[in-house]
Amino acid sequence: MNLRRWIGPSVGLLILVGAGAAAFSTREQWWTHVFPESTTKPEVAQDDHGHKPAANDRVKLSAQAQKNLNLEIDLVETQVYWRKLHIPGLVVDRPGESDRSVSSRMAGVVTKIHAKPGDTVRAGEALFSLQLVSETLQATQRELATAAKELTIVTDNRNRIAAKVDEKIVPAVSLVEPENQVKRATTLVRGLRRQLMAFGLSSTQVDLSESGEFVTEVTVSAPGEATPATSAAATVFEVQELKANLGETVLAGQVLSVLANHQKLYVEGQAFKSEALALAKLAEQKTPVEVEFSDEATGDWPVQAPLLVHHLSNVVDPNTRTFGFFLPLENIPRSYEREGKTSFVWRYRPGQRVRLKVPVEKLGDDVLVLPAGAVCREGAEAFAFVQNGDLFIRKPVRVLYQDRNDVVLANDGSLPAGAFVVKNQANVLNRALKAAAAEGGGGHDHDH
Repeated sequence: MNLRRWIGPSVGLLILVGAGAAAFSTREQWWTHVFPESTTKPEVAQDDHGHKPAANDRVKLSAQAQKNLNLEIDLVETQVYWRKLHIPGLVVDRPGESDRSVSSRMAGVVTKIHAKPGDTVRAGEALFSLQLVSETLQATQRELATAAKELTIVTDNRNRIAAKVDEKIVPAVSLVEPENQVKRATTLVRGLRRQLMAFGLSSTQVDLSESGEFVTEVTVSAPGEATPATSAAATVFEVQELKANLGETVLAGQVLSVLANHQKLYVEGQAFKSEALALAKLAEQKTPVEVEFSDEATGDWPVQAPLLVHHLSNVVDPNTRTFGFFLPLENIPRSYEREGKTSFVWRYRPGQRVRLKVPVEKLGDDVLVLPAGAVCREGAEAFAFVQNGDLFIRKPVRVLYQDRNDVVLANDGSLPAGAFVVKNQANVLNRALKAAAAEGGGGHDHDH
């Protein structure tokens, strides 16, 4: 038997077995170097607080990135919220207060037009000058002058007899008839003066007529009592339309012009019959209604306070199947100087479109209300972002209601008390978060 033949292979086998055993016992030291793409994943370690890193619910933005996005961040607070029904409407004139017709009280020829369409006038300011052609007016002035002279005569006669009575020359009964004559003449003068003032003559013009200087021209003025130009209580009109031309003969009662006073207006909303009961309750309970006015830039005018429903129309439009409801609106003017006169620009104009936010359902007394841009959605999930320094953390939230402007969230603790919430660009932040997660970004940051 040849032993040398078996000794060589046996020694080689023992060497291989020993090398394999040594490699197996030291595998943790050399395995990752030899096989770097191993699918074995080490267990994620916890930090000192027991939190594991979560890189898929937060994104870090530089100060420049935050400015580029124009992020709006504010403290979230609970509040009362009503679900609102958006109803279209218009600014309209308030009947009986907005438009005023100015008429001639007597026949005459228009000799001068003091205020033309677009001009602004105050109560008592001149609108037209009329050359009088009324025979009745002329006759009344003659009667007043005659009655005034008669009053002077009978008054002198009474005074003469009264002096004789005082001197015991004639008995006191002699004064009865002269006193009656003075009373009759005084009553006649007063009546004729009132008649002339009803024709449109001023007190000064009536005094002239009484003295025998007949008035042949009158001035038609804006209605109301004249007030100083600087008075805050001055009624301001805008000449809206002329109804008479220069040189035209007008009759008593004929409309000369139409004035507009836009100080007091209505907002008219258009609602369906099914909404009448809810609107009636708003009017009864004096619930305020928010109004959005079209064609207004933020900051141009003061914020308009909510309005109250005044009354509901009882007529349904057969074409639109809607009825009107009305909210009183106080207008705001701005003044400017032009050719030595003060003119006004009104904030609201009849025909201006509005949107009424009519409260119809109370959603809660302590809900969280954010702009619609503060929440993003992924399927059935909704998220908002909370700021922690330059870190923005995505928080799941429960949406109770959402419209084109607002989103209402349940106060269930999903957004911590006192948290600073991003009010816009939620969709952009969500895309940035996904991009960072796809690149393996994110870090271990604590939101506490």
